[in-house]
Amino acid sequence: MTTRTQTTGMLRSAHHLLGYHCQATDGELGKVKDMLIDDLTWSVRYFVVNAGNWLVGRKVLLSPVSLGTPNWMAQTLPVRLTKQQVEDSPPLEYDQPVSRQLEHSVATYYGWPIYWGGPATATMAIPVMQEEALRREAHSVDEEGDAHLRSLKEIIGYHLLARDGEIGHIDDLIVSDAEWTTRYVVVDTRNWLPGRKVLVAPHWFVGIDWSARSVAVDLDKERIKNSPPYEPEAPVNRGYEERLYDFYGRPAYWL
Repeated sequence: MTTRTQTTGMLRSAHHLLGYHCQATDGELGKVKDMLIDDLTWSVRYFVVNAGNWLVGRKVLLSPVSLGTPNWMAQTLPVRLTKQQVEDSPPLEYDQPVSRQLEHSVATYYGWPIYWGGPATATMAIPVMQEEALRREAHSVDEEGDAHLRSLKEIIGYHLLARDGEIGHIDDLIVSDAEWTTRYVVVDTRNWLPGRKVLVAPHWFVGIDWSARSVAVDLDKERIKNSPPYEPEAPVNRGYEERLYDFYGRPAYWL
């Protein structure tokens, strides 16, 4: 058995966060429409907020570092910004991609830390993607959409491939509300194991084909079939995580 250690925060469904209200210090900003995931580290980089009739035609990006303590019962994300600060931020039209240059401008405006560049980017990356991380960082500021940011809505539906064939599709992400990092993808296996969903950790991935909308994992179908069952209605707690990692014989991320 792995050694149990205490961590802060809880693991939550990313899909369930869609529709949460974002509350500025002086009023509501809007609702979470999407989340942008870094496909190298699987961290949540931004919440995409639909500002409704307040900032028509603009997409509002909020970094997790700007959040206060969420009110989970009220489904509200407090934001340590005023509405005027958001309105005066570098504009991003609703149908435009998020470029690295825009990210830099927004981070500078708000005083958010720059998360890209330097050896930390490659160190935190999923191992199979480290070379890609270094290549991208060599061209980190450009005018095009930053290819490493992936929409949560895009990722949901991707096919998951085991060593011996497809096992289902990604149905959700399970993220830590302390680090805002993806700990697991939820895989719906309805075409293979009717009514069963399983969890797979992103650092078990061995390849991603974004054009084919598929992810390969270093596990076989029979092993996944016998993994600890995942119940969407039940919280993913440390006890369940220990059973999952012990079953697969993988080193736990919290040790």
